[in-house]
Amino acid sequence: MRETISEGLKLALKARDQRRTGTLRAINAAIKDRDIANRGDGKGPATQDEILAIIQKMVKQREESFAIYAQAGRSDLATVEKEEIDILNEFLPKRLTDEEVAAAITAAIATVGAAGPQDMGKVIGQLKVDYPGRIDFGKVSGQVRAALTA
Repeated sequence: MRETISEGLKLALKARDQRRTGTLRAINAAIKDRDIANRGDGKGPATQDEILAIIQKMVKQREESFAIYAQAGRSDLATVEKEEIDILNEFLPKRLTDEEVAAAITAAIATVGAAGPQDMGKVIGQLKVDYPGRIDFGKVSGQVRAALTA
C-alpha cells in the first residue's frame, strides 16, 4: 500500500497534478503520524489495516465537508472535496454492492451462529474481519439488526 501511494505521488509530481499531489502528500503525512504514534507505543510501523483505516477516515472527513459545502452553495469547494474523495477511493478496496453485502451478512450470521439481536456485535466483528474496508459499517448495522430479528 505504501509503495502504491509513493508511486502515485511520483506520477502526480511528474504530471504536475496539484490536487493529486496534495492529496497523496496528505495520505503520506497521516501514515507518518501513525508510524510516530506507534513508535511511542512500542509498536512497529503502521500496518496495512491501519493505513486502510487512515484513508477511510480521510474519505469520511471529505464527504462531510462536501455535504456542508454543497448545502452552503459553495460548488467550488464542493468540487475540490469530491476530487479528493475520488483520489482517496483509488487506494481503498472496491466496495461491496448491496447484494454482496446482504450475502456477506447472511454468511457472517451462519459463521458465528448468531441467534438474535444480542449477537449483533459478533456478526459485525466477523464482517470486519472478512471484509475490511469494503463495507460501510455505519450503514450496514441496520441491515444486520433486521436480518437478526427476522
